[in-house]
Amino acid sequence: MKYLILGAGPAGLTFANRLKQAGETSFLVLEREEEAGGLCRSAEVDGAPFDIGGGHFLDVRDSQVNQFLFDFMPLEEWNLYTRDSRILMGETLVGHPLEDNIWQLGIEDQVEYLKSVALAGSNTGAKMPEKFMDWIHWKLGSKIAEEYMLPYNRKMFGKELNWLGTYWLKKLPDVSFEEILLSCLKRRAYGKQPGHAQFYYPKNYGYGELWIRMANSIQGHIAYHNAVKKIDFDKKEIETENKEKYRADHIITTIPWMEFEEVTGMPYEIACSIEELRFTSIQTAYHPEKLNTDAHWIYCPGEEYLYHRILVRHNFCPSSKGYWTETNTEWIDTDMAEDNFKYTNQYAYPLNTIGKPEIMERLLSWSRKKGVYGLGRWGEHQHYNSDVTVRLSMELADKFAE
Repeated sequence: MKYLILGAGPAGLTFANRLKQAGETSFLVLEREEEAGGLCRSAEVDGAPFDIGGGHFLDVRDSQVNQFLFDFMPLEEWNLYTRDSRILMGETLVGHPLEDNIWQLGIEDQVEYLKSVALAGSNTGAKMPEKFMDWIHWKLGSKIAEEYMLPYNRKMFGKELNWLGTYWLKKLPDVSFEEILLSCLKRRAYGKQPGHAQFYYPKNYGYGELWIRMANSIQGHIAYHNAVKKIDFDKKEIETENKEKYRADHIITTIPWMEFEEVTGMPYEIACSIEELRFTSIQTAYHPEKLNTDAHWIYCPGEEYLYHRILVRHNFCPSSKGYWTETNTEWIDTDMAEDNFKYTNQYAYPLNTIGKPEIMERLLSWSRKKGVYGLGRWGEHQHYNSDVTVRLSMELADKFAE
């Protein structure tokens, strides 16, 4: 075929549907699961949707992306929410980001946080450090670092943090000391809203319904239960665990690069560098209890909880109850037996380790020359949200259609 697409998650489904809209018919999507959607799949648990990959929502900011997706699930099937995310600091729920909402804490805590932020290296002119943990202290001050950022990141990304780089930290909300001080004095938030200030979520389904509809629109062009195991760059050939072989003019891979058990035709140095890429696995778990909060999700840095995030299902998924949690599998206590529904995602978050940008630049640049294109969260090993993944997939498909 002309196009072979590996993975039927948001990236692969968007690329395939965009090809179809341009009149292309010579393409096939290989998917290892029995259902499309990737990390954005949903299941029915306790009579309501449960998003097995954790908290996935559709951001409102990219109108072109949303209009593309509304062709599959119309706007009238979505609810629009203004984001309410909070941080559990001890027994107090504080608005997110913490540095913008210190005013919600007790007056003594506010004073200690303000002193710590004022003495942070970013405010005193100290040189910016290169190591992740040092950077957090430098940027936000020791109190925010020790009581929130470092314990939360250990729970989410792993117990050893200093192999993370600092190049990705520009994503953190940039709130100045003056804005923090004003927020405490006037008791309201200053600064810019973080991402997902508003988001869409389906009225009657889980988020996975969107991707099921996209898969149905290219019915006959998806082969399920086809886990990819081998890739030959010289032949542009893929072999699956079923021993089936496929060749194409262009291969679009949206699956993790470490899923290829055998690679032919790739320089040794580039192949070895793939082994340096790191990721986390998470377990999502359902809890039937109703939480007394209006928050949509809650970040949990405290070590008294194994999980790092709570998704309060009954606040954004109509006619549902309970909540679900995300827990890094490093922190799961296997001796704790629970009867509630759980799902383990082997590939949850690509990690921004030191040297990763250089590894991916070499890998993606070389593979493109061989007609193989990495795309999306796993094809590019970037922590993209689904709306960003859709945007990149649309742009790549459009380039081929030119």
